[in-house]
Amino acid sequence: MSYSCFSLYYDSLTENVCYKERADYLMELCRCHNHEWGTTLDLACGTGSLTLELYKKGIDIFGADSSSDMLSEAQQKSYENNAQIMYICQKMQELELYGGIDTCICTLDSINHLTEPEDVRKTFERVSEYMSVGGLFIFDVNTIYKHRTVLGNNCFIYDMDEVFCAWQNELDEKTDTVRIILDFFTPDGEAYRRESEEFCERAYSDCDITNWLEKAGFSVKAVYEDMTFNIPTETCERKFFVAERI
Repeated sequence: MSYSCFSLYYDSLTENVCYKERADYLMELCRCHNHEWGTTLDLACGTGSLTLELYKKGIDIFGADSSSDMLSEAQQKSYENNAQIMYICQKMQELELYGGIDTCICTLDSINHLTEPEDVRKTFERVSEYMSVGGLFIFDVNTIYKHRTVLGNNCFIYDMDEVFCAWQNELDEKTDTVRIILDFFTPDGEAYRRESEEFCERAYSDCDITNWLEKAGFSVKAVYEDMTFNIPTETCERKFFVAERI
């Protein structure tokens, strides 16, 4: 999946993410767990907005993503901000690094984009392979509740100056997988140009995630509701996992 169309409009569609606040949260999370960042990987970094915010805070960080189009946007941001950030184009489940890492973050439901349990297990194993003992793997996931009740078979419309986006979902209730179809309409003279993107996200249970982490050599230190230090509720839509390499 290249996300070629999606990469052009991703930042506009995620304006409500508040990357600076998300970076602040991750900094506080590491402080609470008495963890020094060290060499940090932003896994599935997308267009690099969070990578850049953490870089500005002095974190020694680099990014990896499977989409060259997303990474092109990330590199452009780095250039515009005079930031020396390395990006590598790799799939999460096939991660190969040239050195070790002390911290790995993977945010904005990137793990959910792995729709086969084996790929999630492989991703955890690859991160574990390169992580130092005592290192932290911090990632978030969309919950089963969100997939069933918020995303479901619903449709969403995003009407922005540069693009009109029609977002349609199709839920597979057996696997809690949501097929997402995006149609982008951009002005082209007196007409509109239509481009489409399609991908799937799958939600996994806490039990499965914890089991796969433990088999990969991690110990789950905490699970929080998104952007908080609260215990997740049944209607929580996104959770943060903090796992330590043992």
